[in-house]
Amino acid sequence: MFRLRGINEQSPNLEYTANYVSCCGANNTGVIKMKLSSIVVTLLLTVGVSYYIYTPLPAAIEDHMKLMLLDALFRAMLQVGDLCQCLGLSHHITVIRGSTLGLGSPGEMAGGQGGGMRVSDVDFDRVPVRVYEPAEGGGDRGLRRAVMFYHGGGWALGTTKMGSYDVLCRQMSDELNAVVVSVEYRLAPEVHFPVQYEDCLAAAKHFLEPGILGKLSVDPQRVAVSGDSAGGNLAAAVAQQISVDDSVSVKFSVQALIYPVLQGIDLNTPSYQQNHNMPMLHRSMMARFWLLYLGVDTSLHPLLLSPSFLHHPSIPPSLRSHLNWTNLLPAKHMKHYKPVGMEMGSQEVTGQEGDILSGLLDVRAAPLMADQGVLGRTPRAYIVTCEYDVLRDDGLMYTRRLQDAGVAVSSHHYDDGFHGALSFAHWPFFFDVGERMIRGYMDWLQENL
Repeated sequence: MFRLRGINEQSPNLEYTANYVSCCGANNTGVIKMKLSSIVVTLLLTVGVSYYIYTPLPAAIEDHMKLMLLDALFRAMLQVGDLCQCLGLSHHITVIRGSTLGLGSPGEMAGGQGGGMRVSDVDFDRVPVRVYEPAEGGGDRGLRRAVMFYHGGGWALGTTKMGSYDVLCRQMSDELNAVVVSVEYRLAPEVHFPVQYEDCLAAAKHFLEPGILGKLSVDPQRVAVSGDSAGGNLAAAVAQQISVDDSVSVKFSVQALIYPVLQGIDLNTPSYQQNHNMPMLHRSMMARFWLLYLGVDTSLHPLLLSPSFLHHPSIPPSLRSHLNWTNLLPAKHMKHYKPVGMEMGSQEVTGQEGDILSGLLDVRAAPLMADQGVLGRTPRAYIVTCEYDVLRDDGLMYTRRLQDAGVAVSSHHYDDGFHGALSFAHWPFFFDVGERMIRGYMDWLQENL
């Protein structure tokens, strides 16, 4: 009744077990292959990201990794912006603006009073400005200092509402018991030179009117003009024009320029050569900002990077001497660098090359090109420069030219500084050099304004 299976007789259970073992072995092999593939992809991505982020930095700069990450983030923004523009989705500057608005500390809204300080967004001669009024002051015995401030950003980025600038202006107003006016000048590419300059000049003239100063309880003998980077450019240019404009009765008493950009003729100075790939402002990036400001196609930036403009036959020797760094820079900043040679071309300038050259020679765009007579009438100055900044030599040359013109200049050079450090003095992008820079800036204004 019962029949035992022989050992040669295949069992369904054994067959199932064999098939299961076979399938498990195949699945295990597939899992192993998938894991290996994931490891390889992860490794390649890690190497790629590390390669993208890594930038050789001098030992003097603190917190290498944080600065490299910031620089990589900004470069990524630029490249995403370029891609969006190539695809016809948006202008690359529009993309970058949206990405950089929150850099630094979060800004605060204007309106009302916080801690006794009044912050309001108003217009000065149709130019939007943000006015910070300190808690104390008012009346003849309470006349206060004042600072007109222009933000940086390559004449294309930045805003008065950007966190780092809003925090700085609040700090100035509070510590100095000063009325601070931060100017919301129009930006490229929507407008180009000289609109940015004209906005800043119009706001300055309006602010310097005796009636406006009186309404804000400002001492007309204690008004400063200041700015960083492209804002330093605008501050220097406005200070020059106000100093020679006899229709303006109240003049700025001091000018405070933070790593200002002052010329675009020679992007081969020692600092441009030394720091061409240094965070946070690369040499090629500065060339693109100049072309945006002048309203010229930014694809022509290789032309601006060549030495041809500095030595172009159409530039007279008298103008070329205004930025001859072999005579204007201290030896320790010239280091081993030599002037970049060039082939002398035709004296005729046509087309976009002529548009670029005429803009770069205009003192409203390039304050370093001003004559000594104009420089000699400008107010005493505070100029900040950073060792690891392409704009270092612009500030150093301007310091020398102002001093030669008889202007008292306090030059503050940071051996461990990099471009934009002033904006990185607060969480989450804190650098000690940024905090020291703000402290030195405040202390100088406290003593000299």
